[in-house]
Amino acid sequence: MAGHIVPKRTYVAVWITLMILTAVTAAVSRIDLRHASAAVALIIATTKALLVILFFMGVKYVSQRMTIVMIVAAFFWLGILLVLSMLDYVSQAWR
Repeated sequence: MAGHIVPKRTYVAVWITLMILTAVTAAVSRIDLRHASAAVALIIATTKALLVILFFMGVKYVSQRMTIVMIVAAFFWLGILLVLSMLDYVSQAWR
């Protein structure tokens, strides 16, 4: 089985980008953006997660069918997380 060989330069560039986004996250956390704070934090976190998924996990270099399977699995687990979180939230109403 032959795998896609990614140059070290790509990994270094992605790592540097992740470090920059981490610094941006820390800097933005100190700025009062009122209601936009959560949205900005989620946008930065999603961007970082996409970089990790695409490059470090190799999703960018696998077949489209496998990418679809991974996306469906991710939404499945997200659904489980949300359902269990909401069940916990609803069960706390007695407090």
